[in-house]
Amino acid sequence: MFDFSIVTNWIHQMLTSLMPEGLAVFLECVVIGVCIILMYAVLAIILIYMERRVCGKFQCRIGPNRVGPKGTIQSVADMIKMLIKEIIEINHVDRFLFNLAPYIVIIASLLAFSCIPFAKGLEIIDFNVGIFFLIAVSSIGIVGILLAGWASNNKFSLIGAMRSGAQMISYELSIGLSILTMVVLTGSMQLSTIVESQADGWFIFKGHLPALIAFIVYLIAGTAETN
Repeated sequence: MFDFSIVTNWIHQMLTSLMPEGLAVFLECVVIGVCIILMYAVLAIILIYMERRVCGKFQCRIGPNRVGPKGTIQSVADMIKMLIKEIIEINHVDRFLFNLAPYIVIIASLLAFSCIPFAKGLEIIDFNVGIFFLIAVSSIGIVGILLAGWASNNKFSLIGAMRSGAQMISYELSIGLSILTMVVLTGSMQLSTIVESQADGWFIFKGHLPALIAFIVYLIAGTAETN
């Protein structure tokens, strides 16, 4: 597999030769942040289209079929529609906390992306406790959901937020235990080490029964975690 650290080191050296190192690191962080946000948006558009197609098949409907070939641009049209909609100010809410809540949810997702190795040498930060960091930051999203319900100053919104938060917390235990199976099998919490230990084949295909059970548990709990 190609080692992308050669490319990233070359870019860093080129930038440091043109500007101070602090400014170069800041510029790199901005570019990486923009790339993650773009990937986040593109993945959301693709997965929303796939979900609507599958739901259409389940419910004996056609699904998106008007905008673009076979409705492929429907999610893009919906995104543009939501962006140009008027933002409605709700009365009797804590405006600061109410507006802060969605940022907390999105930041939690972006932080989770930051430690995932997409390829060799193509990770933002390679923590030696990457699994611990991943589980920790993925739990922050629950705070945003609870905060939105609390700041709305509405008892029904608060009840809905508590129900959603309780569901996400309950499934995080199953997700955490299934992820710890990989830690036990590899002896490391570093995500790059876990990936490298499965270079010759995933554990679920190499006869590791606990890995297969953990995969099934994670698949079910992960689907429930996304509500």
